[in-house]
Amino acid sequence: MYDTKPYFYGTGRRKSSVARVRILPGTGAITINGRDIDDYFGLETLKLIVRQPLVATETLGKFDLIVRVAGGGVSGQAGAIRHGLSRALLQVSGEYRPVLKAAGFLTRDPRMKERKKYGLKAARRAPQFSKR
Repeated sequence: MYDTKPYFYGTGRRKSSVARVRILPGTGAITINGRDIDDYFGLETLKLIVRQPLVATETLGKFDLIVRVAGGGVSGQAGAIRHGLSRALLQVSGEYRPVLKAAGFLTRDPRMKERKKYGLKAARRAPQFSKR
């Protein structure tokens, strides 16, 4: 099932999504959870987010991507893939670091959903006040 070609690996995270990204020398095919990127992401902006590190490092079409992503929604998953791809590109060549760092692709976005507190209906939403 899996071929043993040498590949570079990176783990990316955003919100509650975790992406495991493998890049192999190839033609630029992007496979996410066994599906093509066009099948997996409906919005063009999400596809653009995933490809941003490749465009920044001018390696679009030089690598094939095999991605396993889980958790969260589509936006969080796209951000996690971008983070993982950036980390994997660092393994390919350290020369990409200044470009990726300047673009902010190596920083994990720390924004998470705030936890629900007791006595409240949500993280900050209080029950409706009744005077009588």
